[in-house]
Amino acid sequence: MNQISEILQKKREETGISLEEAANDLDYDIKELSDIESGNFKSFKDIFILKVIISDYAKYLGLDPEKIIDEFNDYVFESTSKIPIDEIQRASREKEKNSDDKIMSPYTAPDKKGNNLIKVLVTIMITLIIIAILILIHNSGVKGNDDTGLKVSYEVGELNEE
Repeated sequence: MNQISEILQKKREETGISLEEAANDLDYDIKELSDIESGNFKSFKDIFILKVIISDYAKYLGLDPEKIIDEFNDYVFESTSKIPIDEIQRASREKEKNSDDKIMSPYTAPDKKGNNLIKVLVTIMITLIIIAILILIHNSGVKGNDDTGLKVSYEVGELNEE
């Protein structure tokens, strides 16, 4: 990563741009650009933000941002993807021990706790309770009496025209 830092710093100095001017033009904090030029990448909490800043800074300095980001990706890969051999061997031995286990999706794997029957019964009970409540509500509205208990009668009369 020091190589990327050196390239960016050298290019900025060659073009005669101050760190403050670059930070102001790019609307980044001076500390961010200073940390990039000094190789202090641990000060960035998000690697994706760091990548965007490096790309913007490279483009600003007239460098090929894709090439710089490729170098950055190589650096990240090299520094994060090295797994010790003994860990690989240990994982391989564990896999051989458990070779009879099938890899299944958590959505399709059978329930290891054996409580599928309980889940089905609870679902059925809840459904029956909801149906019973709906039947009671429906039947209470069908009886034909209003809530006041009063009977209403209507008379149809004839109109005489005189």
